[in-house]
Amino acid sequence: MPTGARVLRDSVAQGLVRFDAAGGIEPGLAERWIVIDDGRSIIFRLKEATWSDGRPVVADDVVRQLKRALGSGSRNTLLPYLTAIDEIVAMTPQVIEVRLSRPRPDLLKLFAQPELGITAPDGGEGSGPFRIAEASAASVLLRPIDDPTEVADDRPDAPKPQDLVRLRAERASTAILRFAQRRSDLVEGGTFLDWPMIDLSDVAPANVRLDPAAGLFGLLVARRDGFLSTRDNRSAIALAIDRAALTAAFSDGWAPTDTILPEALDSTSPPAQPDWSSVPDSERLAMAQARVVTYRRTSPDPLVLRIALPEGPGATLLYGQIAAAIARLGITTERVAIDDATAHLRLIDRVAPYDSARWYLRAACQPCALPIARLIAEIRLAPDVATRARMLAQADSALTADVAFIPLARPLRWSLVAPRLRQWTPNARAFHPLNRLRTDPK
Repeated sequence: MPTGARVLRDSVAQGLVRFDAAGGIEPGLAERWIVIDDGRSIIFRLKEATWSDGRPVVADDVVRQLKRALGSGSRNTLLPYLTAIDEIVAMTPQVIEVRLSRPRPDLLKLFAQPELGITAPDGGEGSGPFRIAEASAASVLLRPIDDPTEVADDRPDAPKPQDLVRLRAERASTAILRFAQRRSDLVEGGTFLDWPMIDLSDVAPANVRLDPAAGLFGLLVARRDGFLSTRDNRSAIALAIDRAALTAAFSDGWAPTDTILPEALDSTSPPAQPDWSSVPDSERLAMAQARVVTYRRTSPDPLVLRIALPEGPGATLLYGQIAAAIARLGITTERVAIDDATAHLRLIDRVAPYDSARWYLRAACQPCALPIARLIAEIRLAPDVATRARMLAQADSALTADVAFIPLARPLRWSLVAPRLRQWTPNARAFHPLNRLRTDPK
């Protein structure tokens, strides 16, 4: 779901829970919840809320929509991560139970995602925290529900113009220019693709904010044939890339990494370190070049690697960094479209929707060795948290050794923030609810 659509849905259709300014969990439609049965059941009590037509929100409304999102024909992008849910039932008009086949401590962070926001039974808006005051092809005007919105405009307590939010989904260049001209207070959803445009703008450095986004940014080994058929050759590519120089070409605040997992998360072990990470920087290039020389002894044909990247100035800058590094090995590169089926290496740039090692391993195994893929698939069936944690550690170690994914950095996510939005808070989800920007939560 595009950033603009996610922000709009989060604004008008909260889920059972939602993200706060720091990326933590706060009540949404549910005012409270408890976890019972050794983590296999979560019971939510709904708060008093109404749809835009004034009808009360009841458990049946919420259950019906969540079941639709979890159905076999659903296109919800979170569906692959919700397989632990066995059943969702309305126990009373205000109480919902989510029954699980196995414990999932991270489930609330999935329920907080805008993709699981609950809309009205008639397909209209949800229960807020905003409602749509007007909409056009160019923008949507949002009016906060917490303020007295259902009153005449001549009332002294009617919403003031500064309480309203106009949301636009537009090209990065247009959004940056609008902000630089002080015609907007916030630009959200920036990635490495758009970053070079900031240097060409008049935006003050103090207004540029980076999120410590958790997720994957690196190169998937999309084809495991030819030069990339062996782990030593795949690691030669990893050895050749200077991550610190690559990220510094964009921003000193962009953090490089050489591991798949950002931290232990729900694994029993810290992130697995690739064997090449212990090689001194001064020796890495020579080691990688030696592997290419060995390969050429039996495969003298021209060696070309196709690298799949999206469009954008940031991708051009990234390709220049990667291509120059690989060229030092005597390997020619060719840039192709991100969905090109002939690509040998394909960029992945994704923020993790929740904090489980399995999300990282599953996303980085596209493809990987079949035994590792099977192990990652079996993790979701682990009978308890301890077994799951051990399996995650095993899979992380095996996938790292397989060099199916070449980590480069954490995802680069940036915003342009006006000084008056004092409550904007950097967070690992790189998501900033519009109702948590200007005032402290009440």
